[in-house]
Amino acid sequence: MPEGTRTAGNDWINSYLEAILDVGPGLVDDAKSSLLLRERGHFSPTRYFVEEVITGFDETDLHRSWVRAAATRSPQERNTRLENLCWRIWNLARQKKQLEEKEAQRMTKRRLERERGRREATADMSEELSEGEKGDVVTDVSTHGDSVRGRLPRINSVDAMETFISQQKGKKLYIVLISLHGLIRGENMELGRDSDTGGQVKYVVELARALGSMPGVYRVDLLTRQVSSPDVDWSYGEPTEMLTPLSAEGFEEETGESSGSYIIRIPFGPKDKYIPKENLWPHIPEFVDGALNHVIQMSKVLGEQVGGGKPVWPVAIHGHYADAGDSAALLSGALNVPMLFTGHSLGRDKLEQLLKQGRSSRDEINATYKIMRRIEAEELSLDASEIVITSTRQEIDEQWRLYDGFDPILERKIRARIRRNVSCYGRFMPRMVVIPPGMEFHHIVPLDGETDANEDHHPTPADPPIWTEIMRFFTNPRKPMILALARPDPKKNITTLVKAFGECRPLRELANLTLIMGNRDGIDDMSSTSASVLLSVLKLIDKHDLYGQVAYPKHHKQSDVPEIYRLAAKTKGVFINPAFIEPFGLTLIEAAAYGLPIVATKNGGPVDIVQVLDNGLLVDPHNQQSIADALLKLVADKHLWARCRQNGLKNIHLYSWPEHCKTYLSRIASCKARHPQWQRSDDGAESSESDSPSDSLRDIQDLSLNLKFSMDGEKSGISVNESSLESEGSIDKKNKIESAVLAWSKGISRDTRKAGFSEKADHNSSGKFPVLRRRKHLIVICVDCDTITDLIDTTKKIFEATEKERTEESIGYILSTSLTITEIRSFLVSGGLGPNDFDAFICNSGSDLYYPSINLDDRPFVVDFYYHSHIEYRWGGEGLRKTLVRWATSTNDKKGGSEEQIVTASEQLSTDYCYAFKVQQPAMVTPVKELRKQLRIQALRCHVIYCQNGTRLNVIPVAASRSQALRYLYLRWGVELSKMVVVAGECGDTDYEGLLGGLHKSLVLKGVGSNAISQLHTNRNYPLSDVLATDSPNIVQTTEGCGSDDIRGALEKLEK
Repeated sequence: MPEGTRTAGNDWINSYLEAILDVGPGLVDDAKSSLLLRERGHFSPTRYFVEEVITGFDETDLHRSWVRAAATRSPQERNTRLENLCWRIWNLARQKKQLEEKEAQRMTKRRLERERGRREATADMSEELSEGEKGDVVTDVSTHGDSVRGRLPRINSVDAMETFISQQKGKKLYIVLISLHGLIRGENMELGRDSDTGGQVKYVVELARALGSMPGVYRVDLLTRQVSSPDVDWSYGEPTEMLTPLSAEGFEEETGESSGSYIIRIPFGPKDKYIPKENLWPHIPEFVDGALNHVIQMSKVLGEQVGGGKPVWPVAIHGHYADAGDSAALLSGALNVPMLFTGHSLGRDKLEQLLKQGRSSRDEINATYKIMRRIEAEELSLDASEIVITSTRQEIDEQWRLYDGFDPILERKIRARIRRNVSCYGRFMPRMVVIPPGMEFHHIVPLDGETDANEDHHPTPADPPIWTEIMRFFTNPRKPMILALARPDPKKNITTLVKAFGECRPLRELANLTLIMGNRDGIDDMSSTSASVLLSVLKLIDKHDLYGQVAYPKHHKQSDVPEIYRLAAKTKGVFINPAFIEPFGLTLIEAAAYGLPIVATKNGGPVDIVQVLDNGLLVDPHNQQSIADALLKLVADKHLWARCRQNGLKNIHLYSWPEHCKTYLSRIASCKARHPQWQRSDDGAESSESDSPSDSLRDIQDLSLNLKFSMDGEKSGISVNESSLESEGSIDKKNKIESAVLAWSKGISRDTRKAGFSEKADHNSSGKFPVLRRRKHLIVICVDCDTITDLIDTTKKIFEATEKERTEESIGYILSTSLTITEIRSFLVSGGLGPNDFDAFICNSGSDLYYPSINLDDRPFVVDFYYHSHIEYRWGGEGLRKTLVRWATSTNDKKGGSEEQIVTASEQLSTDYCYAFKVQQPAMVTPVKELRKQLRIQALRCHVIYCQNGTRLNVIPVAASRSQALRYLYLRWGVELSKMVVVAGECGDTDYEGLLGGLHKSLVLKGVGSNAISQLHTNRNYPLSDVLATDSPNIVQTTEGCGSDDIRGALEKLEK
């Protein structure tokens, strides 16, 4: 039966279920001889079964139906009700069995896909592992930050910490944290206010505060959503909030004007609404643009203060939860800086749990939780992250291994090859690191432990108010207190705890039970799920007559929580976390810090916590007797209670924030440093660079010296982005440039010059910068038309609509397309247009960026080589290309008797950063989601895009896209995103969803790209409606078949 049914106290179902399953489907056939039919001959079991049982019930009311049936006096009616109830239970069992069969099939398919992908990946990496390498685990850091090869002592002595501090001296690190959902502020956090404002909010605020107090860290920004809604406190609408620093003796360093930890609230989404996390997805691009603006400006400010005039870029961007992971992937890609990720709660694990319950189908679950978009965000986070931080090893072993992008066996092989400086053939895997959350202990003063449990604990005027609020529930407040602190959620398993307490007479005689279940005004005001749990608790209290023994206060402040722990410790009580699964269990550490022994679930993080602290017992959360026995043992045995208390207080420092931050910073230091390339001068041959996009950058003639080796719009034959170059064993930039020079000197760039692509970056501006910097507005033409002719017609309509501004040169144009630069040149010739009609060309689905040149006759285009260095992160190079060729061959082999190939590699359309394939039969080719899945299983990180009406497949770097290219233009040249207008069709290539969101305005041409192109989106992981903010004021749609006047009217509407 579903978990919710079992936890509702429906043990009676088991006997019915067993009997019905024994009978099986034959029960339907035997219905004609049922007691119901003999009593009511006109009754139709078939009709009842279809209309009432299958379509008209909810299993949550089974217990209520049973109570009504049992209370019926008439034997005939009682038998009728019971038989109807049996029908319902039988149908539930049938549904559960069907779901289990589908789940088994799905898991078998997934296992076979994983094994096949692993075989293909290891076929390239054919060298055998040594015995030592075979013994490596997923990560070289244990659950508690120690090496598994020999436990290294954590920094806990004065000398060791002084060594760490001396190593950090002189560093001025800038760290960016992102946590989007919920209500976040530094003081008086409203934890438990709703499902989005929970433990994650507290964790990220305390992490930001702790990092800001560490030596070597100059500034920490915690980016979140600005909420200016009448439904929430005004403080959540403040743009900036400085976090008060922690007490950090021995960490004192010189502070500056902008140093410290801050909450930065970025406005995005509906301005006057506080919305749940499931509805934030359409607004993620708007946040990324706002965050990009903040980081650029702050990097400039920090550069003036501590960077010697050069920008101080973030050393890492750390996303928390799926929505922030998606944001961090885009932001880190736009800035070319390392990314970290913490999942907190993972979508695949939640989906598995919900499917097992059998209450909702996959589509219903997705409609409620947008779960497929969340899972894709977590997969993208794996693609982009250098490090994934987890709280426990259970999270790695049982949750992360469910994802396409992480395989512990393949990760072990890749890590071994990196250590041996051997090529990984374009394969990358994020490093999984276990760093338990920290806690601040300096303000905690545990009681001395000498308090007699029999001492009268009636409240006094000096006691905290929350003590009085709790103790008023108790008939005998002198008894030890069993404390549970959790919101009323079924997965927290509070009802089983109350049953265990109520049915164990010795435990009731020895102890009281306190349930801190969030804050509430009235049960009717609570969510249905929370109200159901609370009502179940109240019914159990009544059933077992626990009045005077159980406290369940309605309100408490966050500042009351320490006092609640103190009260439990004062009474020689016990803290319990009985959740079915607990990812970490921060409350267990908090309780230990106040001297409370603990009882905790054996599923998840508490296993590691109890192992380290040695201060309590683990229980099976499904076993009511196990919970009661563990609580009774700790309450009754004073010596065991004292020993657990002392062990907890002795070992608690292992979970301090300084310990957490020390490990955290050491992991960041292991990341390969990355930031915008034009700010670097590795070879000493570059002149000083500017410190922000709004200031003078290098002379564009200097730029050409670094561009000309990748000038061909097509495949040049030079590959400076092999996977080994990305790994720790990569050759340095100087060697790459020398290799490129050598290849170029042998004539490889010969075709480039013949095609007319300039080696010089001279531009059609009077100064030394691209003319697009001088434009008041930029129109980005991203229309994915069926044919080149349609694209020419659409482009001319846009030019006609903006003819006045075009003549005044106040408006510029960017062409953003899946075409190659050669095809763009043909497009310009066919349409009677010139390169100077555009300020930039984003081509190959965002993997190449060109500008027009002054020398239009001979060499009309110049490629931005720095853009290539910006997007080459985790680009698979030749290893990826070989895998794609194998995929194409395999696809063609499955075509049957047809002579025509399904998909073929196109050397002519490919470039160094875009592998292109021609698709002859779009209906038979692998869908985007399946191909992306296959590549992720093989640890290949890239974007897969079907374009050109489904007749072409472009595979580009994971850091590249048409939308990311626009952010690059802002970063590189200071072209503000808010001054851009993206013109797109009603549908487009499979990267279409990334075009419409953000700070820029969007103009949708209705009817354009809505025919065959729309078929590309029919087989998606999630519907486009989940991610497109169609009601945004920044998006305007024209009428179908619009002309230039209609387009101008729509543009004027966007300007209002």
